[in-house]
Amino acid sequence: MPSENKTALVISAHAADFVWRCGGAIALHAELGYNVTVVCLSFGERGESAKLWKQEGMTLDRVKDARRAESERAAEALGVHDLVCMDLGDYPLELTRENKNALVDVIRQVQPRFMLSHSQYDPYNTDHMYATQVALECRMIAQAWGHNPGQKVLGAPQLYLFEPHQTEQMGWKPDTFLDITPVWAKKRAAIECMEGQEHLWEYYTRVAINRANHFKRNSGGQSGGRDCKYAEGFQSIFPRTVDEL
Repeated sequence: MPSENKTALVISAHAADFVWRCGGAIALHAELGYNVTVVCLSFGERGESAKLWKQEGMTLDRVKDARRAESERAAEALGVHDLVCMDLGDYPLELTRENKNALVDVIRQVQPRFMLSHSQYDPYNTDHMYATQVALECRMIAQAWGHNPGQKVLGAPQLYLFEPHQTEQMGWKPDTFLDITPVWAKKRAAIECMEGQEHLWEYYTRVAINRANHFKRNSGGQSGGRDCKYAEGFQSIFPRTVDEL
């Protein structure tokens, strides 16, 4: 049965993506009482595990096991309610109709108030933009009354696109900045769980500091906003309907 609690859903192409790009949002909303489900479509075992593959005698199964363990520790550090590892392979990431229907089932079960996934364009890593194409398709199917009649259909949750790695090349333009200062220690702890990509630890720390500056410049005026040390940026796909600004 769908949870009656506040819920959110992250669709992550690889096992580490949710940590770098929206770990703060996950931790913050977990503290606000949200049950946050993270779906990892793959472990990133082929294309995002170079450090592991450089070890002598490494095998695909050992890489997967290591990546799973890293993602589980990171999810625990962030307060993830449910980590779903679909193990669909990467480079390239490809979903069958059966895989997509399984993801629709997850979406309908979670009934998220909002969703998060990748930028819509990423020529450096087509797995990322494919994951968002899948997220949009499955969100649409989850809204269809004629798909598996009897299941609770999805409403219209916002889909936020989290920040890609080569930001300027992706056409990604943030319209939402989230102050993650109160949960930065949790995000940093999760980042340090991803031992296979240690080269990204400081990079994503700098990204959070830079986005904090953008938060401050846009919070209550160009120079009158409240302080913020760490933030994450997001681009919303759908219009937002509000009663007051």
